[in-house]
Amino acid sequence: METVSYLLAGALGLALAACSGFRVFVPLLAASLAYRTGYLTPSPGFEWLGSWPAVAALGTATVAEILGYYLPVVDNLLDTITGPAAFIAGTLLMTSALPDLPPMVRWGLGVLVGGGTAGIIQTGTSLLRAGSTVTTGGLGNPVLATAENMLAIVGTVLSLLLPLLVAALAVGAVVWVLVHLRRWRQRRAARQHGSAAGPAWPAPGGSA
Repeated sequence: METVSYLLAGALGLALAACSGFRVFVPLLAASLAYRTGYLTPSPGFEWLGSWPAVAALGTATVAEILGYYLPVVDNLLDTITGPAAFIAGTLLMTSALPDLPPMVRWGLGVLVGGGTAGIIQTGTSLLRAGSTVTTGGLGNPVLATAENMLAIVGTVLSLLLPLLVAALAVGAVVWVLVHLRRWRQRRAARQHGSAAGPAWPAPGGSA
């Protein structure tokens, strides 16, 4: 029974951390409300996350973040800020969801699993937005922002109801992002190598 409790807690933390890769404050606000209402019990030291000041601050930040991604230029600026913020949010969400484990273990899992998952997914969304800005001149960014908002909100709700399912999907999303990041880096390295090599000019005295 204790193993099942640990599994569910880890899945919940991972699922919420993954959602923070789409929107930093949506899962934090949901966790805060869940702790406030008693739906979830925070791990020791995270009772503050369920306080009314935390709910108010996170609610304000959530609205500002969602609206900010619909403003040209601001959306790309937010990506530079939410990168480290997503890592921190993922770490907090994972650590606060874990049961009473030694602090070193909880924070280690929080940083590696929660923060890592949030950071990887946020990196993927940032690259998609950068590609949308280049290919559509920013016209496609609001569509991408709406999709991210929906993924963050729906994913957060499902994380609270079906944590194992969302955690499995999160693992799949992380693998997908890592694979595509690897391919992108390989293509970029190949282009740089070709540019450095320069054009093949005929040897002196040879035929043109």
